[in-house]
Amino acid sequence: MEMVPSEENQLVPKEIENAAEEPRVLCIVQDTTNAKTVNERLTLNLPASTTLSKLFEDVAHKASYVNGTFDLAWGKTGDMGSLDPSSEMSLTESGFEPGKRNFLQLTDKDGEQPQIASDESGTAGSSGLDDSSQERFIGPLPRDGTVGCSSDYSSPSYSYSSILNKSDTGYVGLVNQAMTCYLNSLLQTLFMTPEFRNALYNWEFEESEEDPVTSIPYQLQRLFLLLQTSKKRAIETTDVTRSFGWDSSEAWQQHDVQELCRVMFDALEQKWKQTEQADLINQLYQGKLKDYVRCLECGYESWRIDTYLDIPLVIRPFGASQAYSSVEEALQAFVQPETLDGANQYFCERCKKKCDARKGLRFLHFPYLLTLQLKRFDFDYTTMHRIKLNDRMSFPEELDMGPFIDVEDEKSPQTESCTDSGAENEGSCHSDQMSNDFSADDGVDEGICLDSASSTERVLKPKVPSLNTSSLTFELFSVMVHSGSAAGGHYYACIKSFSDGQWYSFNDQHVSKITQEDIRKTYGGSSGSRGYYSSAFASSTNAYMLIYRLKDPSRNAKYLDCDDFPEHIKHLVQREKESEEQEKRQREIERNTCKIKLFCMHPVKTMALMENKLEVHKDKTLREATEMAYKLMELDGVVPLDCCRLVKYDEFHEYLERSYEGEDDTPMGLLLGGVKSSYMFDLLLETRRPEQIFQPYKPGEVMVKVHVVDLKTDTIAPPVSIRAYLNQSITEFKQLIAQATELSAETMRVVLERCYNDLRLLYVPNKTLKAEGFFRSNKVFVESSESPDHQVTFTDSLLWKLLDRHGNTIRLFVSLPVQSPGTNRTICPKVGGDTEECSEGSKGNRNSVEAILEESTEKLKNLSLQQQQGSSTSDSQKSSDTSDFEHIESPSPSQEPDSSVSAVVAVDNRELENRIRAASGGSGGGTYSDPETQFPGEERSDSEVNNDRSTSSVDSDILSSSHSSDTLCNADSGPIQLANGLDSHSITSSRRSKANEGKKETWDTAEEDSGTDSEYDENGKSKAESYYLYFRAEPYAQEDGSGEGGQKCVLVHVDKRITLSAFKQNLEPFVGVTSTQFKVFRVYANNQEFESVRLNETLSSFSDDNKVTIRLGRALKKGEYRVKVYQLLVNDAEPCKFLVDTVFAKGMTVKQSKEELMPQLKDQCKLDLNIDKFRLRKKTWKNPGTVFLDYHVYEEDINISSNWEVFLEVLDGPEKMKSMSQLAVLTRRWTPAQMKLEPFQEVVLESSSVEELKEKLSEISGIPLENLEFAKGRGTFPCDISVLEIHQDLDWNPKVSTLNVWPLYICDDGAVVFYRDSTEEPMEQSEDERNELMKKESSRLLKTGHRVSYSPRKEKALKIYLDGGPVKDPGQD
Repeated sequence: MEMVPSEENQLVPKEIENAAEEPRVLCIVQDTTNAKTVNERLTLNLPASTTLSKLFEDVAHKASYVNGTFDLAWGKTGDMGSLDPSSEMSLTESGFEPGKRNFLQLTDKDGEQPQIASDESGTAGSSGLDDSSQERFIGPLPRDGTVGCSSDYSSPSYSYSSILNKSDTGYVGLVNQAMTCYLNSLLQTLFMTPEFRNALYNWEFEESEEDPVTSIPYQLQRLFLLLQTSKKRAIETTDVTRSFGWDSSEAWQQHDVQELCRVMFDALEQKWKQTEQADLINQLYQGKLKDYVRCLECGYESWRIDTYLDIPLVIRPFGASQAYSSVEEALQAFVQPETLDGANQYFCERCKKKCDARKGLRFLHFPYLLTLQLKRFDFDYTTMHRIKLNDRMSFPEELDMGPFIDVEDEKSPQTESCTDSGAENEGSCHSDQMSNDFSADDGVDEGICLDSASSTERVLKPKVPSLNTSSLTFELFSVMVHSGSAAGGHYYACIKSFSDGQWYSFNDQHVSKITQEDIRKTYGGSSGSRGYYSSAFASSTNAYMLIYRLKDPSRNAKYLDCDDFPEHIKHLVQREKESEEQEKRQREIERNTCKIKLFCMHPVKTMALMENKLEVHKDKTLREATEMAYKLMELDGVVPLDCCRLVKYDEFHEYLERSYEGEDDTPMGLLLGGVKSSYMFDLLLETRRPEQIFQPYKPGEVMVKVHVVDLKTDTIAPPVSIRAYLNQSITEFKQLIAQATELSAETMRVVLERCYNDLRLLYVPNKTLKAEGFFRSNKVFVESSESPDHQVTFTDSLLWKLLDRHGNTIRLFVSLPVQSPGTNRTICPKVGGDTEECSEGSKGNRNSVEAILEESTEKLKNLSLQQQQGSSTSDSQKSSDTSDFEHIESPSPSQEPDSSVSAVVAVDNRELENRIRAASGGSGGGTYSDPETQFPGEERSDSEVNNDRSTSSVDSDILSSSHSSDTLCNADSGPIQLANGLDSHSITSSRRSKANEGKKETWDTAEEDSGTDSEYDENGKSKAESYYLYFRAEPYAQEDGSGEGGQKCVLVHVDKRITLSAFKQNLEPFVGVTSTQFKVFRVYANNQEFESVRLNETLSSFSDDNKVTIRLGRALKKGEYRVKVYQLLVNDAEPCKFLVDTVFAKGMTVKQSKEELMPQLKDQCKLDLNIDKFRLRKKTWKNPGTVFLDYHVYEEDINISSNWEVFLEVLDGPEKMKSMSQLAVLTRRWTPAQMKLEPFQEVVLESSSVEELKEKLSEISGIPLENLEFAKGRGTFPCDISVLEIHQDLDWNPKVSTLNVWPLYICDDGAVVFYRDSTEEPMEQSEDERNELMKKESSRLLKTGHRVSYSPRKEKALKIYLDGGPVKDPGQD
C-alpha cells in the first residue's frame, strides 16, 4: 500500500491520509459475550463515511471473531435496537456522532456466542481485512487528557481477544502497558538485531543461582522466544519490567529511549559478569574516540581516549538559525575542532606559555553496531522550557564512516600522546562535555614523546580497522521515531529485517510493512519559520535514534532458526508452548464458566448474610455445584452436606424464587440459562437441621413477611415468612396467615405495605394477590381482635395511626445552647423525686411568656437532676396508666429516664405551648406581642437549598428511608427494636389518659405546602389543625461527656413530615426562647453545620440519628439573607480578610446595608468608617467583581442568595464609580529594569475602549502612549505571576480595540491588567543572581498558593534494579 505523510509527518496509508480530512467517529465497544471481556473495551477511530458493514468487519478483526456471529447494539441508548450488519449506510447516517464517544455493546447472536477466528487464519474469516487495516495505526492517533509517552497520541485500545492472532507480517507486537512505548521500540530493535538475539539465546539460565522472576537476561530470552514463536498478535512485557524491579507505577512514567538503552546495557553487563556474554555489549556497541588539544605554535598535542556506546549529533548549533541538513554534516561538525584563542588560550607545556590551540575529537574505532542519537531535545534559556527541534535531518541507508576515522596521528611527528586513561563517559560522549583541563586527576599523562611506540598504540592497532573504506560502510536497519513534543509523545520503531530486506513498522502491538519512502518521511522538518525555535512546541514525528550495522560478510550473522536453537532454548520453547496451550485451554474454560453471586446464612460464624462468588463450569451438575458452594462457604464440619441445597434467590428483594427438586444431575448451564456476563438473579445456599425438611419453592410463589400487630399493647411482632400464590384470593391468603400465626381469619385485618408510606387494607375477599399489587417480596401487617377499631374507617383507625407512625418516626440528637433563660435558678430536690423551687416568689401567678418559658426550663433541669440521681421508681410506676407515653429506649441503660419524667415533659409540651400563645395575647395561633417575632422564613432558591444539602457525604443516606423490614426482627420476644431505635412500647405509646384526651398529647400540626415560609395564615390559625404529627423529646446525656458543664442535649423522636416551623415550636420549651430567637443547624458527618431556614419544608431529608445544633440568635425573616462580609486588601499578601456576618433584606438599598454595617464594623472589627469612604462589591471565590452603587436595590439590581459573600473595600478618596456604564480595572505596572511589580492602582473607565485604558495608564505612569503595552492577568486575584515569566508569558499588547472581546473578555469590574514600557530592557543578571531571584520568587508564590510554572516537573529517574526492586526507606512510613 502506498504510504504518505500526515500533517505530523507520521506514516499513514494514503487512504487514511484522505480520510483525515473528514470527521472521525470514535467507537467504544464492550464485549458482553463472556465474563472475561466484559470489563474491557475495543476502541476504533474510523472516518465518518465508514459503512456499518465495514464497522462490523473492523470489530470482528479486532475482537478475533468470525464476522456474522455476533450483534452490535447501542450501549447507552436503551430505545435504539441492534445495528444492521449488512447496511451500507455511513456511521453518521446511522446515528453516530463525530468527535464524541459512541458506546456499543457486542452481544450474542440468536443466543449463540460468537465464533472465535482460528489462529491459523490470523483474522476473522469473513472480515476480508488485509494488512492495510493495521497500517492505519502506524502513526499516532490523537488522544485527550493524559500526559506522558502517549500524551498526545493513542495506540488503539485492545481487548485480550484482539491480541490473540498473529499479524499477517509474521511478526508479533508488544503491548503498551501505559506509557512503555519507548521500551517496546528498543526491545523490538534488539530482537531484530541477529547478533544480539543469537548471543542472548546462547546464554543459559541457571535456576539454582537466581530467581527467574528477577533475572533480566532470562526474561529477555523468554520475550524474544515469544516474539519469534508465538501465534499471538501481541504479547505482554510485564515479566520483563518486573525483572527490572518496576512496579505498575513505572508503566505511567515517560522516559527517553536512549537513556533506557544505556541503563539496560549497564544492567545486562552486571548480570552477565563471569559469563561468555560478559563483554557482549562492548563487542557490539562500544567505540573509541580521542579528545585532543594541539598547540598551534609548536604542534604539541595532549590527548586522552574515551569510549562511547552512541554518538550524539547536534541538530542545530546553539545560536544558529540553520540546522544541519544531514547526518554526514552533523558528524563533520562533531569532529570539527574549535580554536582556543584570546581569553580561552591554552597553556602549552612545551612553549611554557599560553598559546592559540585547537581542541577537538577524533574517532579511533567504530563499533560493529553504530548508534546515532539525534539531539532533538534542547532547553530554551529564554523561556526556561524544554523544547523539541523538529528540523529536517536526512540520513543515508548506507553510511560511510571512513572519512571520520583518525589518520592524522600517522602523519604528525610532533604529536604527543597519553596512555589510554580508560575513562568512559557512561557509554556516551558529548563534545561539549569533554574536559579542557587535562590534569593528573584525569589520568592523563601529558608530554609523552611518540618516538618510541607506546603500549597504547600496540593495543589499539589490532582494533583499528584498516583504512580500506569499504570496511567502514554501515547499513541502516533501525529508526526509532519520536512523535510529539518535549512535554510528551509516542515512540515507535521502523526496522529492516535482515532476512528479506523488508522494512516494518513496530508500533506497540501493531506490526505492518512500510517502504523506503516511508523512512524518508521521518527526516523531520516543519512548515514555516518562526525564528530560532521555529517549532519548539509543535507536535511532530521524526527520527530520534538510528542504528547501523557494519557491512562485513564475515561478521554479519543471520537469525537462528528454531531447528538451530541450543538445547536449553528448545526446552524453553517447549515450556512456553505448553504454557500458551494451557492459557488457551484456560480461556476456553473461562468462556464456559458461570459466575454468579452466592449467599448463605452461616449458622455459626454470623447471623448476617454472607456473600461470595460461585464459579462453576456449565457442564457441572447441580449436585457438584452444591458441593463447591458448601466448601466455598466453609460449612464443612458445621452442617452435613445433605442438609444443604442451592436455590434461586433475589438478594435485592430478599426473595426465594424457586428450589430445584429432582434436578441434582442437571447441568448448571441449563439451570442458569447459559453462560452470561451477569445474571438477573443469585443463588442461596440454604441449610436445615437434620430433623427438618426442606420446603419446596415453586416458581409462581411470592414471599410474604407477616408482622402481627397487637392494639392492646401497641406492639408489632417480628415477621413470620410465608409463601403464597399470586392467583390466591384474599380469603385464601387470610386462611394461610391464620395457619401460620394461629389468629382468627374471621376478624383478621390485613394491611399491605406496597412501598414506603403506602399502606393498603386488603378487604375485598375475592380479589387476588396479584390484583392487590403483590410482587416477589412483600410485607404485610395483620391484626385480629374484637376491638371496635374494626368499625372505624381505616385511615382514622388506631391500626393505621400506629403503622403510619412506625413508618415515619425518626430519632434526632439535638444539642441546646449553653446559655438560656432560667438556667441560674436553684433547684432543691425532694425525697421521692419531686422538686421545689427555692427562689422567692416562684409560686406567684406568672402569665408572661418569659415566666412560662423560665418555668419550663426549670422543669427540664429538674428532670435532668432526677435522672442523674437515679431516683428509685418501681416498675409499676412505668405503666401506661400513669403516663401519656412510656419510656423511650436510651443508648445505654444508665441513661434510661423514668417514664414518669418523660410523661411530665410529654404532657407539659403542648400545655406550655398553649400557655405561651395565651400569654402573648394570641387567638390560639402564632401572633406574639412583638410583631417581628412571628415565623417568617427566608426565601431561597431550590438550587441554594440543594447546594446546602450537597455539601456532605451523608446526603444519600439522609434521602433514603431507614425503615426496612429486617429491622423488625431483632428479638424473638418482648418489645421489638425498630429501625429508628424506639422500642415497641415507645413507638406505640398508650392512648391518651381520659383527663387529657385531645388536649395534651405531644403531637404537632403539619403544614400544607402553600408556597410560603409562613406557618400560619392571616388570622393566626394553623393551616392544618386537623392533622397531627408525632413529637417526643427527653433529656439525653452524650456518651462522650461533651454534654457536661452546662451543655444540654435532647433526644427527639419526631414524625419527619413535620415542618421546620412546627419542629422549632416544639423545641421552644427546651430552648427557653421563642422560635424566632434561635436557629437550627444541621450537623453532617464531617461536623460541618448548615443552617436550616425554610420553615415550610419538612424534615423528610433527615434520617435516624442525625444531629441538630440549636444556636441562639435572631432567625431570618421572610426576604432576609445571611451575608458574610470580607475586606478586600488589594496590595496585601492576604487580600481577602473576613470581617462580620450580617443580614441583608430584599428591597434594601446598598446605602442602607452600609449604614447597618457601620455599627457592627465598629464594635466587632474596630473599623470606624465614613459611609462615603468604603464600598461593597461582588465576591466570586477570591475575585473582586461588580462595584455596588449606593442606590442599587437588592433583588432588583443585585441578585442575592443565602450564605452570600461580599467584599468591603476601603477607599482612599471619594467614590469614582457613579454609574453602571463605568468599568473599574485594577492595574499593576511591571518594571523589567528593576524586575519588580508595582502596587495595584484602580482605573475607572467610561467605556470599554482599549485606547481609553492606555490613555489612563499613560496618565498615571508617565509612559508615552506609543511605548505602553498591557496584558490581562491570568487566574484568580491577585493574578500573581513570577517576575521571571511575566515578560514573555503574558499576551502583551493584544490586537483589539475593545476590552470585551477575545482574548481579553473584560466585561466586569475587578479585572487585573499589567502594563509596561516596551522600551525598557530587562535587568542584566548573572547566573547566581538569577538563581537567587528564582528561589525568592518560588518562595513568594508558594506562600500565596500560586503554582510556580517555571519550576519543571520532577521526573522520576529511570532505574533498573538488579536485586529485584528498589530498597524502601523505612523512614518513609
